[in-house]
Amino acid sequence: MTLAMPMSVNHPAGPQAAHIDWLWDVMLWTTGLVYVIVLVILFAGVWRRRHDPELSTIPDIKLDKWVAAGVGISTVILFGLLVSSVMVGKATSDLSGSNGITVRVTGYQWWWRFEYLHPAPSQVISTANELHVPVGRPVTLSLTSADVIHSFWAPNIHGKRDLIPGETKSLTFRVDKPGVFRGQCAEFCGLQHAHMALIVVAEPQDKYDAWYSNQVKPAVEPQTDEQRKGQEVFLSHACVMCHTIRGTPAGARIGPDLTHLKSRGTIAAVTLPNVRGHLGGWIVNPQSIKAGVRMPPNPLEADELSSLLGYLESLQ
Repeated sequence: MTLAMPMSVNHPAGPQAAHIDWLWDVMLWTTGLVYVIVLVILFAGVWRRRHDPELSTIPDIKLDKWVAAGVGISTVILFGLLVSSVMVGKATSDLSGSNGITVRVTGYQWWWRFEYLHPAPSQVISTANELHVPVGRPVTLSLTSADVIHSFWAPNIHGKRDLIPGETKSLTFRVDKPGVFRGQCAEFCGLQHAHMALIVVAEPQDKYDAWYSNQVKPAVEPQTDEQRKGQEVFLSHACVMCHTIRGTPAGARIGPDLTHLKSRGTIAAVTLPNVRGHLGGWIVNPQSIKAGVRMPPNPLEADELSSLLGYLESLQ
């Protein structure tokens, strides 16, 4: 899955990120200008002293005035930056709209669960590591953690927000341009913290509706002998103890929902592309890919693994 733009606050895709980008520019240019002025004054003083040995010491009264002026100017600059920061904080939280969507986000070591809330329970869907949002509509994230402190950060879209076990935080944003944007856990959460990424897919309303409609559906029934055998392997091994595939007896919630596994472009929290070889390696020995991950090894026979992969690849 190709990213639309670099993972950077300087490439905003929505109004909240644009406000943060503006604050970054204000602070960068203000502090940069102060730095240059201080260096100019320093080098001017050194040059003058070297070229005018008879230069007397600055009188105490004049030195006091220079110090007072420096303190005054510094205070005004810092107050200006404080006001700018408060204004941006208000602007990034001031987003209203009655046509928004709400997604419950749960952080785990080391992956993300996204649950799209809906008044009708049959319309609630759950996916992993890929957050799909419609362009131009407010999105409210209800954020929590199942284990340790994590932090949701997609800099092209908004600032970071911590996920704390036992607490629920809220983050509202809007994406105004279609694209694929990378996010990352921004709070150290253990051995595989660096491999706890996410993808935000912003798409026009019609494409989002098509994606959502597909996600609501139960898993497709196996169509071939290989797929039927693969389903049997899934339901008779440890897979069924951790994962959900809607439309089958598998309903565990320890790991990601696999009902539409192949609709996602990556696996293992954006660590690997979702292709047959990587999927097989992940199933057999996930510890060799993300050491410490809670998914155990699955020593399957070659024909069992091949059938299981055939079945999982049918879950579009």
